[in-house]
Amino acid sequence: MESGERILSETLIVVLGKALNQEIIDASFETEQLKGGTVGEVTLVSGVAITIDGKRLPYKVVYKKQKKWERYFDPDSWRREYDLYAANLDPIFSESFSWPKCYYAELLEDETHIWMEYIEGISGLKLNSAMYEQVAEELGRFQGGIYTRMPKELDSLTNLSRKENSKNYYMHYRSWNEVYDYIRAEDCEIPKHLCKMLIDVDENADQIWACIEQLPVVFCHRDFWVENIFYTDQKVLLIDWDTAGWGYLGEDIASLIADEGDVAHMIENYEKSVSAYYRGFSNYVDVSHIKRPYIKEMILFTFGYRLVEGIKFAKTLEEKTLQIAILDKIYEMEEINFHN
Repeated sequence: MESGERILSETLIVVLGKALNQEIIDASFETEQLKGGTVGEVTLVSGVAITIDGKRLPYKVVYKKQKKWERYFDPDSWRREYDLYAANLDPIFSESFSWPKCYYAELLEDETHIWMEYIEGISGLKLNSAMYEQVAEELGRFQGGIYTRMPKELDSLTNLSRKENSKNYYMHYRSWNEVYDYIRAEDCEIPKHLCKMLIDVDENADQIWACIEQLPVVFCHRDFWVENIFYTDQKVLLIDWDTAGWGYLGEDIASLIADEGDVAHMIENYEKSVSAYYRGFSNYVDVSHIKRPYIKEMILFTFGYRLVEGIKFAKTLEEKTLQIAILDKIYEMEEINFHN
């Protein structure tokens, strides 16, 4: 056995002891990369564990290794998931809305290593409209509960993203001439009514942000897209918490709707999700004074220029058509009366 495999095996024994709640003396393992890039790797580790009394127990756990890197406006996000797990935030979650259990985590200079529960469930584009609705309501209930009681486990954390990050992200994208000038050019391939929608938001950005900034500041996941959401046994579990922090009410719903979601049912999911989200939040917080949720505007601030970039630099006609279709769905979104 090589040294890397020996270290993995030794750590795995500790992990499996916690995961299986048994004393483990040995375990076979094989690995399969789930996802990852230049700075992070997510691996499924599976095999058979052997207990001290000779039982053979099949298992699956996830091993996530994250290298140090610097996200724009959020330099410590690379280690945030480790910090959240190290803070023992399990009590802030509920039976119906949670994250994967962490069995072992360590910070080694410029890398984090986290061993966690493997989640099986419905995710990505397999989520249907009813699931979107439940996900949104559970999120609202989760954020409302934290907003009213501010758990000590969360209040003591210093490495959380700031409420200004979404605005800074928008302003940074808007300053990029490649996309800013493109929607204002005569030869732009994006239909004019969609360009006007984006330009109108730019021209009214200060007033819109002033309104958004009056909304409650809540604990956001901030990467709340369908691939990070797992629906299983009427429960919602979220993975990838490295962008989590403070944001405005509705930011995560904007991501749920527009970040590579179900385009065919985008309007239906928008209408159901916004209403369900406010319904969940209002279990804890009076929202009668909030007249508009500004979800459509948050979608445009976060994803508008990203979609423009996707259209301008699309490598295929299919890719370009999809991005335009998403912008068209955003254009069709109407104000939601969530007080009904």
